[in-house]
Amino acid sequence: MSLQVEKLEGNMAKLTIEVSAEDFEAAVEKAYQKNRNKLNIPGFRKGKAPRKMIEQMYGKEIFFEDAANYAIPSAYAKAVDECTEEIVSQPKIDIEQAEAGKPFIFTAEVALKPEVTLGAYKGVEVEKTDASVTDEEVDAAIERERENSARTVSVEDRAVQDGDMTTLDFEGFVDGVAFEGGKGENYPLTIGSNTFIPGFEEQLIGAELDKEVEVNVTFPEDYQAQELAGKPAVFKCTIKEIKEKQLPDLDDEFASEVSEFETLAEYKESVKKNLEEKKAEEAKLEKEDKVVDAIIADAKMDIPAAMLETQQRQMAEDFAQRIQMQGISIDQYFQITGLTRAAFLEQIKPQAQKRIQSRLVLEAVAKAENIGASDEEYNEEIKKMADAYQMDVEEINNMIGEFEKKSIREDICIRKAADFVVENAVEK
Repeated sequence: MSLQVEKLEGNMAKLTIEVSAEDFEAAVEKAYQKNRNKLNIPGFRKGKAPRKMIEQMYGKEIFFEDAANYAIPSAYAKAVDECTEEIVSQPKIDIEQAEAGKPFIFTAEVALKPEVTLGAYKGVEVEKTDASVTDEEVDAAIERERENSARTVSVEDRAVQDGDMTTLDFEGFVDGVAFEGGKGENYPLTIGSNTFIPGFEEQLIGAELDKEVEVNVTFPEDYQAQELAGKPAVFKCTIKEIKEKQLPDLDDEFASEVSEFETLAEYKESVKKNLEEKKAEEAKLEKEDKVVDAIIADAKMDIPAAMLETQQRQMAEDFAQRIQMQGISIDQYFQITGLTRAAFLEQIKPQAQKRIQSRLVLEAVAKAENIGASDEEYNEEIKKMADAYQMDVEEINNMIGEFEKKSIREDICIRKAADFVVENAVEK
């Protein structure tokens, strides 16, 4: 394998990668072994036809596509290892030459890590964040706990009110015709949750049990089902059940049930202390954000579009994994929210850009201040990982490769750089 690197404008580069004719031939043979059972050659049982016969009938190029798919990943990985530039995007692959008996040549267009020119990063002035806790905030926190401790009871002697948890049957009609997906039975709906079309839930207030009511709404212009977007609709609804929350009394008994304290006064003091600790941590993080934002604003860097797109895709994949753990697929999420994948990627674009900018400037600060990661700090990080996965430290060290070990040390440096700029910032 040989490599040529051509730098392009905008921190992009084109890698020209050549795979030897011998290695490509091995990939073609592998492709033949994979596909021979799928091809019918007169005079031969399926899977028994020699490769030469197949190539005579279908052309020598018949196995080239699969061969390329075998050859490219390993060759590209070797090229990345050999390349002295730091690649920060997924490659855009183009095949330049795929011929029998000749080297296989392909190009990979990639983004390179941009240079960062730091401006001011020490003594950055930021507005001080108020971390004080008010009585109103304490009361609100306790009220939320009351809500969490509330009993749910069925109601039969009144109509629907705002905040009620209802169960209903409904069927939607557009121009007098029922539409697909517009019918539900025994559907749970909390009035005021704003989970239905705007205006739907409000019109159920005052509805009585087992009596049909009509709800008139207009689908939003950007509704996911295009055939319904912007159209007026009538929903025939029947409330099958009404439930309401009953809050516990705010007294010593309540305090003892929801906390380790015996009196309401002690419980309130504990809530206040916890809020103060939480707000202090939030203020610290907000200060860090402000400081890093100021450093970014005074720095110069040219982020390639491919680098940003790679970050967007990574964030989208991470998000999909997180919601999958909650039992929701990314397709279901798009259906619920009305978003498309393209719209979602555009939505997270500013966050992706900020993440890249933050990392780049903090890496530059770490370099400027000669901030490194000691073995003790690295070992501490490995121990945290071991504890999290309930594994031995040695197991973790044996499991992760050199790239992961390098990344861990880099992350430590980033955190230390963030601490450095925050400690050296000035609050106004």
